[in-house]
Amino acid sequence: MLFPLTNKELKMTGLTSLKLVTSKKHQTVSPIVHRRNKLIAKVHQQLELCEAQQAGNIYAPKRLKTYVNKQTGERMTTEVVKRVKEWFWISDNGRINLAVKYGAKTLPLNKKGANAIELVNGDELIATLKSLKQLIANGELDDAITEVSTATRASFNK
Repeated sequence: MLFPLTNKELKMTGLTSLKLVTSKKHQTVSPIVHRRNKLIAKVHQQLELCEAQQAGNIYAPKRLKTYVNKQTGERMTTEVVKRVKEWFWISDNGRINLAVKYGAKTLPLNKKGANAIELVNGDELIATLKSLKQLIANGELDDAITEVSTATRASFNK
């Protein structure tokens, strides 16, 4: 190129090379997508917990806790360790069982009422949690999530 581009011409060529669209950000997410994202986040926590245990480390996520100081009356915020309960346990036959929880309730995994996945070892547990994240994102557990969510909501209306 014989003549260098001016600053204005550089800006214009950069912008024209991008795909521009007219879009509006949705203010609310549909309830089922919100529930999926919530469950995916919890499955991810379980995955982090399993990977930390397999590596011999302690998984201790932090959260912010706000409280009122009784002496001064001012609001204070501190960082505390968040407790993550394990969704898996070792059964009587030596296999690992994994239950998928939504809140405090265990999700039914099929129509027959199965509530846990039986696994051989920790590697299979980690692989199963990764595949569960994908299944939830694809919407395969939507019926179970909706069922548990509806039952939980109905228990508040007593």
